[in-house]
Amino acid sequence: MNDQAQTLRNLVQIQGSSEMKRTRVLTVTSGKGGVGKSNFTLNLALALQAKGLKVLIFDADLGMSNIDVLMGLTPQYNLYHLLKRQKTIWDIIQKGTRGIEFISGGSGFNDLLSLSEEELDYFTNQVDQLNGYADYIIFDTGAGLSKETLKFILAAEQTIIVTTPEPPAITDAYALIKMVHTMGHKVSFKLVINRVTDYKEGKQTADKIRLVAEQFLNLNISSLGYIDDDTHVSKAVKQQIPFTIAYPNCGATRSIHNIASGFISGQSNVLVDSDTNGVKGIIGKIFRFMQK
Repeated sequence: MNDQAQTLRNLVQIQGSSEMKRTRVLTVTSGKGGVGKSNFTLNLALALQAKGLKVLIFDADLGMSNIDVLMGLTPQYNLYHLLKRQKTIWDIIQKGTRGIEFISGGSGFNDLLSLSEEELDYFTNQVDQLNGYADYIIFDTGAGLSKETLKFILAAEQTIIVTTPEPPAITDAYALIKMVHTMGHKVSFKLVINRVTDYKEGKQTADKIRLVAEQFLNLNISSLGYIDDDTHVSKAVKQQIPFTIAYPNCGATRSIHNIASGFISGQSNVLVDSDTNGVKGIIGKIFRFMQK
C-alpha cells in the first residue's frame, strides 16, 4: 500500500509539471433503494475508464457502502483512517477491478457529521490534493431523501438519478427532484432508466419524469439513456464481478457504454461550476452543509 501511495503522489507531481486538468465531481443517487444505483456507478466508472478517462469512485452511501462488495473486496483502509490522521488521502485510495480506484466510506462518515473546523480544514486540504489527479470523482450516495444525500446533490456539479420503470421508483425519483428544487437550489439533473425491457419503455419512463418536472417545476431534465433488464447483471453481482467485465457483450454492458459515450460527447460540458473552488470547494461545501 505504501508503494501504491508513493506512486500516486509521483503521478500527481508529474501532472503538476504541465497544465493541470480539471477534476469534475458527479453525484449518483436514486429516489429509492434496489434500483441498481451502485452497480450503475461502478460500471459507468469502468466504461469511462475504458474510454481513456481517469475515474475515482467515492463510496458515500452512509452505513451501506457496497462498491467494494460488488467487486468482492475488503478495503484495507477507508475514510476513518484519514479522519484519524492514521493515513493520507493517497493511502486510502484502493484499487479494484481493472485498476479502478475507489475510496470506501467505512465507518468514517459518522465522524464527518461532527468535525471541528480544524478537522474539516484538514480533511478538505487532503481531498484537494486529488484536484487534477482524476478526470472525474463520482460520489455514490445513499438512496432516498436523507439529509446527507441531499447535501451531496446540492454540492455536486451534476447529479445522475437512477430509477426503474416501476411506479414506486418513478414516484420517488420525482419526489427527490422536487424536494431539491423546492429548497431553491439550481441542480443539473440527468436521468438513467435501469432494467428496461426495450427502448420504448425506457423512453416512456424518462418522459413521465421529464414532462412532470417541466410542467410543475419548470425544470428541463434530460435522459442519459437506458439499461437493459439483463439477467447477466444479477449473475455478475453474485459472482462479485462488474457486469461490464464479466459479460462484455451483454445488453446491459452495451447500454452502459452507450451512456458513457453520450455523456462524454454531449454532457460533460454541463459540469462547469464557476462558483466552486475545485475539489476542495466542493468537498468543503458538502460537509459544511452536513453539519448544519
